[in-house]
Amino acid sequence: MRVPLSWLREYVDVPADATPEDVLEALVRVGFEEEDVHTFELSGPIVVGEVLEFVEEPQSNGKTIRWCQVRVAPDGRLAADGGPAVHGIVCGARNFFVGDKVAVTLPGAVLPGPFPIAARKTYGHVSDGMIASARELGLGDEHDGILRLATLGIDAPVGTDAIALLGLDDVAVEINVTPDRGYALSVRGVAREYAHATGAAFRDPGLRPPHEVEPGTGFALAVQDEAPIRGRVGASEFVVRVVRGVDAAAPTPAWMIARLTLAGIRSLGVLIDITNYVMLELGNPIHGYDLDKLAGGITVRRAAAGEQLETLDGRVRALDAEDLLITDDSGPIGLAGVMGGGTTEMGPGTRNVLIEAAVFDTISIARTARRHKLPSEASRRFERGVDPQIPFVAAQRVADLMVELAGGTIDELGGALFAEWQRPQLTLPTGFVQGLIGVDYPASEVIGALRLIGCDVDDAGGELLVSPPSWRPDLTDKWTLAEEVARIEGYDRIPSILPTPPSGRGLTSAQQGRRRVANALAAAGYVETPSFPFTTEDQNDLHGSASGGHLPSVKLANPLDGQAPFLRRSLIPALLRVAHRNVARGFTDLSLFETGTVFLPEPGVAYGTDFVPPLAVRPDAETLAALDASIPPQHRHVAVLLTGWLAPKQPGLAAEAAGIGDALDAVRTIASAAGVTVDIAQGERAALHPGRTGVLSVGAVEVGYVGELLPAVAEAADLPGRVIVAELDLDLVLSLAGEKVVAASLSGYPAATQDVSLVVGADVPAAEVRAALVAGAGELLESLRLVDDYRGSGVPDGAKSLTFALRFRASDRTLTAADATDAKLAGVAMAAERFGATLRE
Repeated sequence: MRVPLSWLREYVDVPADATPEDVLEALVRVGFEEEDVHTFELSGPIVVGEVLEFVEEPQSNGKTIRWCQVRVAPDGRLAADGGPAVHGIVCGARNFFVGDKVAVTLPGAVLPGPFPIAARKTYGHVSDGMIASARELGLGDEHDGILRLATLGIDAPVGTDAIALLGLDDVAVEINVTPDRGYALSVRGVAREYAHATGAAFRDPGLRPPHEVEPGTGFALAVQDEAPIRGRVGASEFVVRVVRGVDAAAPTPAWMIARLTLAGIRSLGVLIDITNYVMLELGNPIHGYDLDKLAGGITVRRAAAGEQLETLDGRVRALDAEDLLITDDSGPIGLAGVMGGGTTEMGPGTRNVLIEAAVFDTISIARTARRHKLPSEASRRFERGVDPQIPFVAAQRVADLMVELAGGTIDELGGALFAEWQRPQLTLPTGFVQGLIGVDYPASEVIGALRLIGCDVDDAGGELLVSPPSWRPDLTDKWTLAEEVARIEGYDRIPSILPTPPSGRGLTSAQQGRRRVANALAAAGYVETPSFPFTTEDQNDLHGSASGGHLPSVKLANPLDGQAPFLRRSLIPALLRVAHRNVARGFTDLSLFETGTVFLPEPGVAYGTDFVPPLAVRPDAETLAALDASIPPQHRHVAVLLTGWLAPKQPGLAAEAAGIGDALDAVRTIASAAGVTVDIAQGERAALHPGRTGVLSVGAVEVGYVGELLPAVAEAADLPGRVIVAELDLDLVLSLAGEKVVAASLSGYPAATQDVSLVVGADVPAAEVRAALVAGAGELLESLRLVDDYRGSGVPDGAKSLTFALRFRASDRTLTAADATDAKLAGVAMAAERFGATLRE
């Protein structure tokens, strides 16, 4: 919320010497976040000038300029820049006439940009300043011609300071308003909060005698809400007033344009400017209709099937049955609380205006604005809650301004529909605030703080009966009341005490396992790159299944990115995007990993639900179970990606490119941290290179894969060279690890080492031969690793020679060579039995 200080000073006593920073500091003390300070970013001299004469001079480039003589100071006096009273100025605009008063920026002035003004030679003349347009002064987007002061209703003496005259010396402070404090989206609300922070006198613009704000009668109004949300009717209050004979072409005063501009709203003509001004002032959005374009009275109702509405932005919108509409006899004329329709909008020809001020249901407005992706200043306020006591005042304030600024007259025709606002009463037990906040507030401070924010407080002995004001719908229970006491009395009074956690709490075993895996990969040199879980259906089909065929994926109804509306089945697409972004920026040697959730819906099961549980009560167990059933199974995976050089070229050492072996090392790192042993076997996946793909398993359970991307897949991801990936189901791996990882005992006796070369069929996986050797060698075998895979001379066609290095050790004695040989041959016998393996001669 941006609040011009000149506007704020109308309703609260801000010291004349207070800086914007002082005002922000005061508002921070009552719980608002400081955002920014906004000014018009210009400096003088900028004065009122009078066009004495001009000569139109056609140029060779086809443009015609005007060489103007402009009086910028009274006769006989020097101008504000120290020059003569009459300046010669070159101007390209042609929308002004002799005798017009204009805003003249003299040499030495600086316009927004920054754009310094100086005397300079152009088109054969020395232009001693510039005649400014509204956009050049920062007053709007109008740049078709210069700003004629008469269009703003200004007739000031020549030489008058135009900065002060146009309100360009004002400044606005911007604060962040949290969703529960919608009352602060108004100058009225911010002025009240400044008064709370400083004790300054507050003058409420929302207080007017009832006889001043009661509308006339005779205009037909109705609310027909047959499908209320949470049992609440869409419109609880609806007030209309009529102003006739307005001049839509009347100028908006400069002070109003300046305030609207600083508040972040464009000037759109006096009638619309007035409605926006009152919205910012009182916090109640106002909508104005061209009364002559209305067909009959107004009815507030929900949309019917198939209805459409063209909104003020020119878009035709298909309406939902939950949308709340403003309608007349012709059909929908506006999305209630969000945006009006184009058929009844006010324009240059408007003569009679119907003013609407209403209170709409917060949830209805919020859902409509999000459903149509149509956020507006009005919906921003309605969805946070509008003061139910203010619509009558706001409608009258708009009518008064239209009479004052647009020359209209208030008609007796009008109407109002409203439900009597019932002031809630909350119970605040004695001592509750002190116990919750941890500060020993005396009872007088608690009562004083609540009364300061507008509550009625009665001491009922042992408890306080508190009635919040109409503009604070967020005060709903004893906890919110306690928060208000802490806010008003100052957060600096709350002590900082480190809580003592109860014993026996901490991470679950699964959380500990995930953390061990992530820490181990980071320690091994991998960089973690968390990402959003959104992707395309093609990427899910390619990376989310072994075959690359189509599998069901979950599609979001309202995705952040329309090009990636599916929840991922694999972490690899996200790693590829991260790798591409880094390679594009010159980082070509990458070792990345991510742990995250993938979504694996079961075939034939429909996920998602249109059911929205009531928000006012906690869902019961049946409702929670139904919501859980609407969510697809989610598995936490871990994936790594390597590309580029693992070790760069150095003197005496050749460069080493990342390969399958390095990805396998990452898999072993994961397995070690998880406390399992991972086996690898030849496999196939659609996105991976045949012959360079491995299936990972723990025992008989498949847990993931490793391999090199197909060159075409890597090229599609804009990644040069080889790309190696691995992905494991981390939840499954951890579940297979058991509760504890037990370290093997160490033997003090020496080891006996032997090698063995076995000839097997070329299609026999080395991992299975290794498993046979381990099973046959028995307990004496301490470790076994594959050191060579030979195919060539000396080995029969269709066969291969696998050489393993074996290490034997006993825990109770020193092994002899015969002991080691017997164990080795037992392993060879098992391999021969399973695969027909023979010793290579």
